[in-house]
Amino acid sequence: MRLSAERRELILAAVRTRGTVRLSELVGELGVSPVTLRRDVTALADSGLVTRVHGGITLPRRAGAASEQGPPRSAVGPLASRVLVGMVVPSVDYYWPAVVQGAQTALAAAGSRLALRGSSYDATQDRRQVARLLERGVQSLLVAPDTTGRAGAELLRWLGGLPLPVALVERLPPPELPTLALDAATTDHALGAGLGVRHLATLGHRRVGLVVARPSPTSRAVRRGWRTAVEQLGLAQDGVPDLDVPSYGQPGWAEAFDDVLDRCHDGAVRALLVHSDREAIGILERARDRDVAVPGELAVVSYDDEVASASDPPLTAVRPDKHRLGSVAAELALARVADPSARPVHRVSLWPQLVVRESCGASPER
Repeated sequence: MRLSAERRELILAAVRTRGTVRLSELVGELGVSPVTLRRDVTALADSGLVTRVHGGITLPRRAGAASEQGPPRSAVGPLASRVLVGMVVPSVDYYWPAVVQGAQTALAAAGSRLALRGSSYDATQDRRQVARLLERGVQSLLVAPDTTGRAGAELLRWLGGLPLPVALVERLPPPELPTLALDAATTDHALGAGLGVRHLATLGHRRVGLVVARPSPTSRAVRRGWRTAVEQLGLAQDGVPDLDVPSYGQPGWAEAFDDVLDRCHDGAVRALLVHSDREAIGILERARDRDVAVPGELAVVSYDDEVASASDPPLTAVRPDKHRLGSVAAELALARVADPSARPVHRVSLWPQLVVRESCGASPER
């Protein structure tokens, strides 16, 4: 039996010679099972050496023919009007409503329409909802899929092989899929967390803790950005809280938030970055009940800015522009419909903004 490396060389040779090769033909020619062939093809496709097409594989599309096709079409021209765009998001309450509204606004302005489906941070459910939208007849897709583990990778491969444009929202393919040709609009949450840490550092804080709730792609990026900024700025790490807590209002939240304040006291930590607004408001509530002055004894920066301005005191917050994110994602979808072949893959990353209020001890003017 041939080794996998030898089989893959033969597959590549067949594609180079014939252009497009059906998988059923390769099974017979190589004398392997369909499962083995699919494994080899998946490895080649993930490496960017072949491209999947319906029932087969072909060489990856390369630039060079665009000049023969005339000038590129308008990003949102006649072909992109009256388009039904499907959208799958992992939640229809926290974080995502503003993203959906942004997409809906951009599509309506272009004479197109949105069809929304909610999922639940689960690759199987994501695929089911996308399949329903395909049955609905959508012409393009905006998807915020689960990208973790084997199921997430398989879902992304499937999305990349669909015969219509797909743009990812707040998601990027993992490193093991470096050439997956999907457009994406994301927020640089790690950079946003760094903005919050740097702001606290400019106010003289050398010990900045982190509190997050609801494990999610956003909270993971916030933690990564916090750690990077702390290391880059040379801030203290020993004894500095880095904690996951229950969501504000859930059973045990008050005890967990009291533990945060105890750790801050014990570690001489007088600044916290908190994801998200609700948890930051909970920290303020417990601090007030324990006579801990904010910002006098504890500076707090929230990551979210949905209700931060209504807090008491108003929370300094890092603000991801969710509405604009949805708008950009929709524009990517329409542009891909208008120009499906010559347009290069677009990966757009939006920077969050820091909004200074009272909870950090700095004036908005500063």
